Amino acid sequence: MKKALLAATVVASALTAALITAPAANAGDRSAIPFTEATVTAGADGSFTLEWKAPGTRRVEIKANGKVVAKGGAQGRAVVTGLPAADRQWFDFKPQHGQGLRLADRLVKLDGTANFRDAGGYRTGTGQWVRMGEVYRSDALNKLTANDLAKLRRLHVRTVFDLRMEDERSKDADKVPAGAAYVVADVFAGSGSFQTMPRTPDEAVKAMVDAERAMVSGAGGKKAYAQVLEGIERDRDRSVLFHCTAGKDRTGWANAALLTALGVPRQTVEADYLASNDYRRAANDAILSHLPAQQAAVYKPLLDVRPEYLNAGYDEVGATYGSFDRYLKDGLGIDARELKQLKKDLLVG
Repeated sequence: MKKALLAATVVASALTAALITAPAANAGDRSAIPFTEATVTAGADGSFTLEWKAPGTRRVEIKANGKVVAKGGAQGRAVVTGLPAADRQWFDFKPQHGQGLRLADRLVKLDGTANFRDAGGYRTGTGQWVRMGEVYRSDALNKLTANDLAKLRRLHVRTVFDLRMEDERSKDADKVPAGAAYVVADVFAGSGSFQTMPRTPDEAVKAMVDAERAMVSGAGGKKAYAQVLEGIERDRDRSVLFHCTAGKDRTGWANAALLTALGVPRQTVEADYLASNDYRRAANDAILSHLPAQQAAVYKPLLDVRPEYLNAGYDEVGATYGSFDRYLKDGLGIDARELKQLKKDLLVG
């Protein structure tokens, strides 16, 4: 089971992402981004569904490839078809007043991954938005095709952080785009996580909770996530990619830490974390369908992401450091200057 747990899986699943709500913008600040919600969802038929809310704005215009593809009022939904093929289709949301947004579907479709997606596109508690196209998160890269690697080069992926353990890296070595820096950031280095496999569903849940705590307070976790956040802050030639095997636990905490540091509300962070259940549903169902019922019951908690897993990480932050700011400073060594630079680089509005 250990090998199965760590094995990379493919087969892309749902292309939809949760529509995230956030606090309303200050209606009196016309220089701010007025959008409180905005998403792009790619359909299997090549269409794109655009949804938005921009309180206080009478008119919103949306462009793709420099051409207007949708118009509406303060709240709207539009389905766009007939766009030319592209690695990623970008949409520029322009309100009547204030700053606009440049968004794409969060999932990046590759032949060799199921859970490769953009880390950005979320609104912070202060009304800013996390830029898209700067940071990506993924499952294992060992099955990337030549076309996948070419696409990642065109997406300007410059640095790849591998969060996996040594045996995972040896068995399923990463394929990285030509010219990209490859950095080992082993989250569980030196820990006892997953050395013994659970025998019951309850033991499986406990193993996942304990692993989440180890990501926060374990020596390997602190070093690895410091590498990732510092690497993102220092890399002026982004895009940056971090990944593990399934792209859900170690990668999930990396993105949770990044988004929390940027000021994205906890509810939004949790929705992003739980989205792995959607993106990986087909792959996970395929694994479980080949297991006896009793074994599948034990195995399912290991394939899932659940709120209690993520909450265990935040609880460990509180118990060990007292606050998330102290975790960034004392646990990961991210000082005020680095955090300010990170926000300057990755936030708009």
